[in-house]
Amino acid sequence: MMDTILFGLTIGAILYLISIGLSLTFGTMKVINFAHGLVYALGVYFYISLLPRLGSFLPAVILSVALVIPVSYLIERLVVRRLYGQSIDYAIIATYAVLLIGTDAIKIVYGAVPYPLSAPIRGSFSFLGASLPIYRTLIVAAAVLVFLGLTLFFKKSMVGKVVTAALDDQEGVRCLGLRVEKYFSIIFMIGSGLAALGGILYAPISAAHPYMGFYILLMAFAVVIVGGMGNMKGTFIAAFALGLLISITGRIYSQAAEVMVFVAMALVLLFRPIEDSSH
Repeated sequence: MMDTILFGLTIGAILYLISIGLSLTFGTMKVINFAHGLVYALGVYFYISLLPRLGSFLPAVILSVALVIPVSYLIERLVVRRLYGQSIDYAIIATYAVLLIGTDAIKIVYGAVPYPLSAPIRGSFSFLGASLPIYRTLIVAAAVLVFLGLTLFFKKSMVGKVVTAALDDQEGVRCLGLRVEKYFSIIFMIGSGLAALGGILYAPISAAHPYMGFYILLMAFAVVIVGGMGNMKGTFIAAFALGLLISITGRIYSQAAEVMVFVAMALVLLFRPIEDSSH
């Protein structure tokens, strides 16, 4: 049972790293960003290209995430920023187009065949009679550290305080003479970098393929809806709860594992509409 729980926590950790950027983007900018799936996949393919050249896991991860940052800035500056205050429909169409174009570019460069990756850290340790993989445990620890780091960032930094205030009253922040777009751009890039990190960490457990961003995006949106748009703590709790739901359901009836995520999302929408989900 412990291995099932650890697998669920691992999925939850990955979902959190991917979902937090989506949650903050919608909470601040009111933009549904389908291009988030592209930066998730790009991080993995940058890592695939850099790992043989650098020969070490950590430098390859850091540089891959760093390369995603300017890509995300261009997406925000050229596409997303033009959609502030516009209908959500425009954002869906525009960012989905970016996802499609980026996915085709990945196929042209890397091909459409799935690319398997091996875990950078092998081995396991014994806990309560179960053998737990070290790599998956480190993924969970990384997500917890990111959550704590973001919590501190939003409480202590100027950028974090402005964005936190904008989540509650964006127009009030503008009245103070602050260019909220600049702060939103920073948060957008941080969220994209975390999505890329999540993709890199998850790739050895699954496999890399050009359409990987489409699948994970649906799961991430479910996390954001269950946790609440712009709700950082809610997103963290929802990600791990849904990860455990996937793992435990998969142990009982594997065909229903991922369906249960959307059942949970539907129940949340039934009792708590989207406009109230962040409260």
